[in-house]
Amino acid sequence: MKSLRLLLAFALLCGLSVPATAQARRDPVEIDRVAAVVNDEAITLFELRTGMAMAERQLRQVGTQMPPRDVLERQLLERLIFERVQLQFAKESGMQIGDGELDAALRRIAESNRMTMADFKATLERDGVVWAKFREEVRNEMTIARLREREVESRIVVSEGEIDNFLASPQSAGGGDVAVHLAHIVIRVPEQADAGQLMRISARARQALQQVRNGEDFGKVAASFSDAPDGLSGGSMGLRPLDRVPTLYAEAAKKMQPGEVSDILRSPAGFHVLKLIEKRGGATMPRTIKQTRARHILIKINELVSEAEGHRKLVGIKERLDNGADFAELARLYSNDLSATKGGDLGWLYQGDTVPDFERAMDALKVGEVSRPVQSPFGWHLIQVQERRNDEASVERQRLIARQALRERRSDEAYEEWLRQIRDRAYVEYRLENR
Repeated sequence: MKSLRLLLAFALLCGLSVPATAQARRDPVEIDRVAAVVNDEAITLFELRTGMAMAERQLRQVGTQMPPRDVLERQLLERLIFERVQLQFAKESGMQIGDGELDAALRRIAESNRMTMADFKATLERDGVVWAKFREEVRNEMTIARLREREVESRIVVSEGEIDNFLASPQSAGGGDVAVHLAHIVIRVPEQADAGQLMRISARARQALQQVRNGEDFGKVAASFSDAPDGLSGGSMGLRPLDRVPTLYAEAAKKMQPGEVSDILRSPAGFHVLKLIEKRGGATMPRTIKQTRARHILIKINELVSEAEGHRKLVGIKERLDNGADFAELARLYSNDLSATKGGDLGWLYQGDTVPDFERAMDALKVGEVSRPVQSPFGWHLIQVQERRNDEASVERQRLIARQALRERRSDEAYEEWLRQIRDRAYVEYRLENR
């Protein structure tokens, strides 16, 4: 699964293409029409065109050949339908991203691009992006990511026996050191597909594979055929440890060389075609694990302390640290958690012991360096790394790592299956042919 931070950063890179106001005044205005109806909501032609401009920019940025416009339009409409179904599900179940949480995420995007919020907003508007629309796009991304975590990842169960088998496997003995960069094409099969549907979908998968085998760019074919969320970006899954990709993909990738394309693979979700772009590692490695000793100062956000006030408070504390103040002393005075009595000391931390936002910031620091204010679900932190080491992993830690690997391996498969189920239950009416 892509991290939310990457999704949001990618949204910034792609932007949202909208017509300039002056141009809109000069040209005739076409009345917006409905492209599809999803349950009781419409997807409009304006939404589809806006998405088309974004998808075309996205494909250009990753260097993928452009599929025919009508093919890209059809693929994008399916993507919008899947997005709308998920957002409707979230709304019905009471899930929502509040403005405060959204503003914090936007601030993180701005900071990751080394901008203030004012500069960030101005840059987007200068590029023709409507700020209110961009905010809602980010809110939707966050909603879908949280929905996936609640409905899919929280329900993945890994048994002790599966952990035993994983640790006893040759792959585990290699320390999980093999990493693969895969691209994929997914052709979904409805849960209650009849024989006729299955034949048509199978033929579509064979057509996709044949185009790749005939020399067509894999990314272009993925954008034309794939039902996966990453299809419109060429199907790239990024570089991942082999033990954390779906089992079906891992077994195929073991037998492939970089540049090779698989035969058609079958899973409960549908048909798959893989391309192995890169493979790294392969030598047996010792069972060691990275640890970081860190300390922090935490300002919690609550009814009495707003996000802005918490941030301002830490900025002031950071200035004092930069001027030579003692970290432990300030932690004892200001930090809002139990570590305050120990000068903010968190002890030795393994990967995965802290929330992702905290861990990313901590991993980016040099020994002795103090971070800028970092936000997590717990509040605002200043983090200092004191030491790093590689330590022999205990049996308990090895089992925890194995459990995480098995959960990640199943995550994509479980998400695809869940998406298929809620899509099959939705009422969808296509209107494009009525234009």
